[in-house]
Amino acid sequence: MNQHIPSHAIRIVLAPRAEFEACLRVRTRVFVEEQGVPSELEEDAFDPVSTHWLALAPDGPVGTARARRIGRAAKAERVAVDSDFRGQGVGRRLMEAIESWAREQDLESVQLNAQIRALPFYLRLGYQANGSIFEEAGIPHRALVKSLTTQAAG
Repeated sequence: MNQHIPSHAIRIVLAPRAEFEACLRVRTRVFVEEQGVPSELEEDAFDPVSTHWLALAPDGPVGTARARRIGRAAKAERVAVDSDFRGQGVGRRLMEAIESWAREQDLESVQLNAQIRALPFYLRLGYQANGSIFEEAGIPHRALVKSLTTQAAG
């Protein structure tokens, strides 16, 4: 069905607490139904303390992501885009929203654990692999980091 909706028709918005269920529905479609992650792993103790974003198409939510502070870094998590909307810049725009939020918080970097299949996407956005491959929810992952500070030549 792969819908093509012009990128200007998809909005990235901060999801207030009342919209958390919409975030969870996208995550369930992508992680539980599509990728087979056990449903009991999808919602966790970090949801209430994280900032959430929604990617909204005219017909409703098609993507989501969350981030939380860990020291001087933002930890991006649960980045999910419905399969019909991948390859249209939705994931990139979600990550840009997280990076912008992290800069506003005066954080130094964004960290995440990426599924190996998504590694090329994050590398194109300037993330760097950190450490070796590990398993999370039965799926191979790799830790990634992107610095948000510019190094002064010295």
